Amino acid sequence: MGAVAEKSPEETLAHLVRLSQKPGVQSTLILSRDNGAIVRTTGLISNSSSANPNSTLPASNETAPDSYTNGKKDTGMNSAEDVASKVWAFLTAAGNLVEGLYEEDEVKLLRLRTKKNELVIIPDCKFIHVLVHDTPPA
Repeated sequence: MGAVAEKSPEETLAHLVRLSQKPGVQSTLILSRDNGAIVRTTGLISNSSSANPNSTLPASNETAPDSYTNGKKDTGMNSAEDVASKVWAFLTAAGNLVEGLYEEDEVKLLRLRTKKNELVIIPDCKFIHVLVHDTPPA
């Protein structure tokens, strides 16, 4: 795969803060590029009662009640761990597709739009940035 520009943790956090302040952004996640573990999250409830949104520990394997959302019952979003694991699987599948088509290429940006939300997934060399926001009007 091609080289990816490396950002410092401060640059990564500053970038996420800027993106999270855009109108309609409901939640953000920073995931480890190595294993998809949650590094930082805002706006999503964790499955674990002891979860720290600033933690660098891997995501919990506990299950959450169906009522766990990002605070907006009408969005139907899952817990931070659920979103992180689904994003990790989606990014892995997209990466496999790109590598199968173009051996020396890599995923730079993924956008997934549903009726209720849009996810913007931006991988870099150390982290995966995820923004969940309202789906813009068509």
